[in-house]
Amino acid sequence: MAKYAYKACDKSGKQIEGALEAASREAVAVALKADGYLAIDIRPVSRVFKMPALAALFKRVRFADINMFTRQFYTLQKAGLPVISSLEALYEQAVNPFFKETIRSIKKDIEGGKSLSEAFARHPRVFGEIYVNMLKCGEISGTLEDSLEKLAKLGEKEEQTRMRIKTATRYPLIVVIAIVSAFLILITVVVPRFTVIYGQFTASLPLPTRMLLFIHKLITQYWWLLIAFGCAAYFFFRRAISTPAGRYIWDSFKLKLPVFGQMTLKSSMSKFALITGTLMRSGVPILNVLDLTAQGVGNKVLAVTINSIKESVNEGKGMALPMKNSGMFPPVVIQMVSVGEQIGKVDELLLHVSEYYESEVNYTIDNLITLIEPMLTVVLGGIILFIALGIFLPMWNLVSIIKH
Repeated sequence: MAKYAYKACDKSGKQIEGALEAASREAVAVALKADGYLAIDIRPVSRVFKMPALAALFKRVRFADINMFTRQFYTLQKAGLPVISSLEALYEQAVNPFFKETIRSIKKDIEGGKSLSEAFARHPRVFGEIYVNMLKCGEISGTLEDSLEKLAKLGEKEEQTRMRIKTATRYPLIVVIAIVSAFLILITVVVPRFTVIYGQFTASLPLPTRMLLFIHKLITQYWWLLIAFGCAAYFFFRRAISTPAGRYIWDSFKLKLPVFGQMTLKSSMSKFALITGTLMRSGVPILNVLDLTAQGVGNKVLAVTINSIKESVNEGKGMALPMKNSGMFPPVVIQMVSVGEQIGKVDELLLHVSEYYESEVNYTIDNLITLIEPMLTVVLGGIILFIALGIFLPMWNLVSIIKH
């Protein structure tokens, strides 16, 4: 199918512009007519080479923008404004051009007869399946305000966690950047001066010094090769983790990292419990809930565990047993879920599980610097020792040669 740009107008004469993929111009005209628009001009869009990865950088919506939109949408709905008027107001104040166009498209789709959840579902890059299904539940049950409030709280909790992690890792990141910068300055400025001195002697240089000289030559003479290799490595890495097997391996590796692995696992568990409990409380069937949670939890390893939980629930065995067999959940969490199944309050106890994991994540974040400081000290000490040996060992050798 080809892509066509169009201009059309509605019954009131208001003009719109956009683009559609269709088999022909006639198909575009038919699609516009079905939405209540009369085509004025339809022309094919010429295909030009684009860099998808680079273009995507300029067509992204920040997590904070989505949270702000959800919170304001909830406030406007609570105040009694119609959905169209709310979206019009949110469109006017949106700053991000891509997000602004997304809101305009949603408003247009609703005016054309689509439901709110259907209109949001047409923008998966901005609104995920969990977001759309929460809206759908609110529409069906007549509790759209409640669904928007829950979405706002979910997003705000996740944003708070992200901001706290950024704040906690700022100091270690500055230290790493400083030591890497110092190392590069040493390699490009200091080492060449020692190279002239070392070249006047026939004595064999120590291994650390030879390594420093090799790194100096690599950076100063083959920097273009390093850049090309880095770009190629990044490209193949992105391609690898875009496959199910590659993503599973990468997510498994992240869970095995010291300190950060446990924090990632606990954060994912908190998200799993919070989303599952919230969706169950909103009236979404448990099997659909587990499907959505597996997609939205953000970790393939945990998604596999959630799928095993889904199979167990489908067979009537409950959630507690597969959670225990996975080895990921502590006994206290398994016991809470088991009790919840017995008394029919799984959603309520899952929200307590989310609070339990959230407190664990908060404790880890609060003590993050203390936890990673020993590792950081060892790494930085090793780098400094390597540099010192590379510079001073040959000087000691030269002194001993001169004495003899």
